[in-house]
Amino acid sequence: MLNRRQLRVKVLQALYAYNLSEDKQVKAFEKKLLGSVDDVYEIYIWLLALLQDTAEYVLIDADERKNRYLPSEEDLNVNTKLHSNKFLVALRENSEYQREVKKYGASWSFDPEVSKTIYNILRDKPEYEAYLNSEDDSIRAEKEIIKFIYKKIIKVTPSVDQVFEDKFINWPVDKEVLDAMVAKTFSNFQSEMPNENKLAKISPDWAEDRDFVVNLFSKVIAYDEEFQGYITEKTKNWEADRIALIDILLMKMALTELVHFPSIPVKVTMNEYIEIAKEFSTPKSNSFINGILDKILAELKTAGKVRKSGRGLIE
Repeated sequence: MLNRRQLRVKVLQALYAYNLSEDKQVKAFEKKLLGSVDDVYEIYIWLLALLQDTAEYVLIDADERKNRYLPSEEDLNVNTKLHSNKFLVALRENSEYQREVKKYGASWSFDPEVSKTIYNILRDKPEYEAYLNSEDDSIRAEKEIIKFIYKKIIKVTPSVDQVFEDKFINWPVDKEVLDAMVAKTFSNFQSEMPNENKLAKISPDWAEDRDFVVNLFSKVIAYDEEFQGYITEKTKNWEADRIALIDILLMKMALTELVHFPSIPVKVTMNEYIEIAKEFSTPKSNSFINGILDKILAELKTAGKVRKSGRGLIE
């Protein structure tokens, strides 16, 4: 699931694109912002579909081996247990999953080599041999081999990683979120009755989080001139073209939260943007941003412009 820091990164990406664009139509970029969030869910569905496709390839492989010119005894008796894996069956027959697969057109038929690659790696693993020989067919036990496929093959196989990166531009950034969503799916699927299980959500409360990202994005743009003034005043000794655009945007986002989001604690806002700077900007950006924001925050407090309520007290 997307947490607030990851949502802030999505807003940062949208603001960066907006600032570089000659077409300053806020609503169009707002739509792209929400689309980038939906892209995370789409990748999640494609990942689940790839697990299904790998299980389907078991039957294809078994059929090909049986039809060899001189099939061996092993070729004639391929164990296709993975195809009837109880977790995958419950997922395959889940109406929510079926609906989302149809919505996103999640089919790996365009590149059948992906599931073939995964299966060929899997079938030589001792963990797979142990699975095929195990008599424990509970859904809990059946999930373990699927976790293995995801963690030890899909996530670490360069050719698979490349396919996702080619198809989804934000794949490198969204990997962490997808790990959490897939893990949540394993946790949610406890029953062999398909529709008693739930897919992972895009966020704990998307209605609230949607308002957060849209308001943050629009308010940064609406109050751009005001916040640029604060930043310019505190960076007089810096050449404007030496301050990274990412740093400027992060400071404007932080100032927007400090002034216009009364329920978000000051310390939360400050910490979040300093951490984002560490990941997405220059090595010295976090200390630079922290120093400038501290000075502006002191001024905003004196002017009574930072008003926090409830759990979002100033200190």
